[in-house]
Amino acid sequence: MAITKTVNAIRTATVKRRVINRDKLEADIAFEAVRVFAESGYEGASVATVADNAGLSKQNLMYYFPTKQALYQRVLDDVLDEWLARMDTLADPSQEPRDMLRAYVQAKLRFSREHPLGSRVYAMEVISGAALYGEQIRERVVPLVRKDIEVFERWIEQGRIAPVNATHLLFAIWAMTQSYADFSAQMELVLNRKLTADDFADAEKLITDMVLCAVAIPGSADV
Repeated sequence: MAITKTVNAIRTATVKRRVINRDKLEADIAFEAVRVFAESGYEGASVATVADNAGLSKQNLMYYFPTKQALYQRVLDDVLDEWLARMDTLADPSQEPRDMLRAYVQAKLRFSREHPLGSRVYAMEVISGAALYGEQIRERVVPLVRKDIEVFERWIEQGRIAPVNATHLLFAIWAMTQSYADFSAQMELVLNRKLTADDFADAEKLITDMVLCAVAIPGSADV
């Protein structure tokens, strides 16, 4: 009995190590893939290039990701997981509108700063018509956005913010914050230098001030 338990424990530990090693290797591959897709787009990206960057043979990589689309899907899944994890708890109707909107802008800008390549891959997919990832966006992003819009509309009904088009307010916030990842090359050409932490801090203040001004109730000193 003791021998059987020992053998089973060894087998379990071996399986766990294999799972951990596989998860780490897949994460390392996805880390290299996001750069290739961000630089070359889906059509221009090469599985061979990703494999070479990850220190693997193409055949070895394709054991984990049998097709380029499977690898692309993993990259976009990781981007969406990270983004939704940051955004999911923001639209809380119990919060003060000012605090929620400030946190929303802050979270979006932080994502642009920390995951610029992932943001660009996602943006390129959307710009191209979301042919390869549209269903996932409909299933995962749209319900969350609708929940956010419902919170805004509830605040409007309660007289806590000005009557704005909540959908277009979100579109505007996305455009202003995501541009610091998706169009950072243009910004850096204008600035003649790389974007810095101070640039993101200045952007956060300006965008937040603009958003709060847009939803401020006329005659009210605060939102």
